[in-house]
Amino acid sequence: MPMGGLLPMFNSPPGGGLGSGLGGGGGGSIGGLGIRKVAGPGAFRLTEKFVLLLVFSAFITLCFGAIFFLPDSSKLLSGVFFHSNSALQTASDHKQGLGLGGIGVGGKGETEGEGERAAADNLAKIREDHERALREAKETLQKLPEEIQKDILQEKEQVLQNELLNKGNAGGLPHLDFRPPIGAIGREPTDPEIRLKRAKIKEMMKHAWDNYKHYAWGLNELKPISKKGHSSSLFGNIQGATIVDALDTLYIMEMKEEFKEAKEWIEKYLDFNVVSRPYLYHKRRLNAEISVFEVNIRFVGGLLSAYYLTGEEIFRRKAVELGEKLLPAFHTPSGIPWALLNLKSGIGRNWPWASGGSSILAEFGTLHLEFVHLSHLSGNPVFAEKVFGIRNVLNSLDKPQGLYPNYLNPSSGQWGQHHVSVGGLGDSFYEYLLKAWLMSDKTDLEAKKMYFAAVQAIETHLIRKSSGGLTYIAEWKGGLLEHKMGHLTCFAGGMFALGAACASPELTQHHIELGAEIARTCYESYNRTAMKLGPEAFRFDGGVEAIATRQSEKYYILRPEVVETYMYMWRLTHDPKYRKWAWEAVEALEKHCRVDGGYSGLRDVYLKQETYDDVQQSFFLAETLKYLYLLFSDDDLLPLEHWIFNTEAHLLPVLRKGGQELEENHK
Repeated sequence: MPMGGLLPMFNSPPGGGLGSGLGGGGGGSIGGLGIRKVAGPGAFRLTEKFVLLLVFSAFITLCFGAIFFLPDSSKLLSGVFFHSNSALQTASDHKQGLGLGGIGVGGKGETEGEGERAAADNLAKIREDHERALREAKETLQKLPEEIQKDILQEKEQVLQNELLNKGNAGGLPHLDFRPPIGAIGREPTDPEIRLKRAKIKEMMKHAWDNYKHYAWGLNELKPISKKGHSSSLFGNIQGATIVDALDTLYIMEMKEEFKEAKEWIEKYLDFNVVSRPYLYHKRRLNAEISVFEVNIRFVGGLLSAYYLTGEEIFRRKAVELGEKLLPAFHTPSGIPWALLNLKSGIGRNWPWASGGSSILAEFGTLHLEFVHLSHLSGNPVFAEKVFGIRNVLNSLDKPQGLYPNYLNPSSGQWGQHHVSVGGLGDSFYEYLLKAWLMSDKTDLEAKKMYFAAVQAIETHLIRKSSGGLTYIAEWKGGLLEHKMGHLTCFAGGMFALGAACASPELTQHHIELGAEIARTCYESYNRTAMKLGPEAFRFDGGVEAIATRQSEKYYILRPEVVETYMYMWRLTHDPKYRKWAWEAVEALEKHCRVDGGYSGLRDVYLKQETYDDVQQSFFLAETLKYLYLLFSDDDLLPLEHWIFNTEAHLLPVLRKGGQELEENHK
């Protein structure tokens, strides 16, 4: 696809880059991104450095060999590499002759002692530098030619990125004219009953926020039973996940004071550098390693959404700053990013349990929306080039039965274990294919093609119907089906319905019906528990349907996917059952999850007595309560033709053809 509609301000470099990514050309390698050579000292070739390093190492070795085997080498070291005693004395005598003898210059014995100590210190430093140079040369000589070439390409890429970033930030971010967004604030529902229900959901948000503020302000999440802060290792040393995640929910609910205090905290304290935080009132170990996926969807997504709603520059600056810090995750031979990144060192790695060091489809496949918007807001194409590079790699690979396995090795650029899921490990990749098409104002034809091809393969190989008539999406492991469906998979009902209008005319109604069937199945997974809240996963085997049979799958952590599907189905069909089902979920949350200190997840939804996990997840405020609020709002609040939700329910506007910004044309 030509770039004009998606990122009109960017020019694709010859031989690839963003333009070739859109057209499906190029490869997943760094070379396939079309990176140009950069003239000047910043682009000094690694091979030339390597030759100079060898020459320097040989010279130092020769010098040390001569020095240590010549007689009276200590005098030679003192007289050649450093100032000799006589030289020092001459200098001292000269200063004394100028009347400076008493200003920092001692007697002869003191001068000789200082010279000997300086000689010893300098000798130790030279030995250390020499040994380090030899180690580096030895390590380089042990590499294969292909690895050396990759090092050269990575260094060139780093130089290019640094120059692009320096250029883009030389005078700050480019000026953008902000125009009020469409539908950021909706009308009050006319139906009194619906209005009361929406007000109740807003009160739930206030209860969750107030307790977070009281017991865990500035930390990532809240422990509502213990009434203290909770910090997951997913965010490393970054703090304030609940604050950033809740921003757009606070805004659309018109919780103005709460939004103001959240913005003030971000201005003062949101920091992506690995340093101690003086405002934190507890001691914690500094941890620089973050989950690229989680930080992207929660922090980058939340900041982008807040900017698009308000036009406040602090949100744009923070989003771009964090996006820049995530770029080193893409420093892999294939361009498929690491799952984990050390923000201090820039070193990445993958989860140790992930199929031989593979990256995960749902993680590297869920960067596209945010990174395209980062390029849009920063004027720097590198963000979009990275995610289109991922797409190039995927399009170059054969898909087993047309399916996308959950694991891809970032070093080889090949699939790992052939495990396919529309739930955990795979879910939001498919969501982002559809939303990339919609967010591009329906110009990203490649995303549309990939989405509908994937849906066809999913229907053929994964979607099944139980003996009781429930449609579910199984998991595929090397050709064998596991008849299990996760709570995370329940988002797919809304996805199928949202994509229905983009399908061929003969399939439009079929996709709406498929979404409705998935919504029904997920409702049953809630309805068949004691607490009327759904388990983490449920099965369709051994004579059970839509019920969790393993203890490790019976928990509920305030997840949003079921009410997310209800929201899309309500918006697209206005069938009243979706509001009915959603209100049942609200009543269950209030009865079983609400506690004095906020809202807690549950360890077993099949028990009659609550056992709490003592965590109020940030996504409860970002997603669950937002989707419920939208279910009981009119369609003029965040209309779907103008807004895309990222997988954390953060709002991103459709990028109109010709680069036109959203503009409110009605009140």
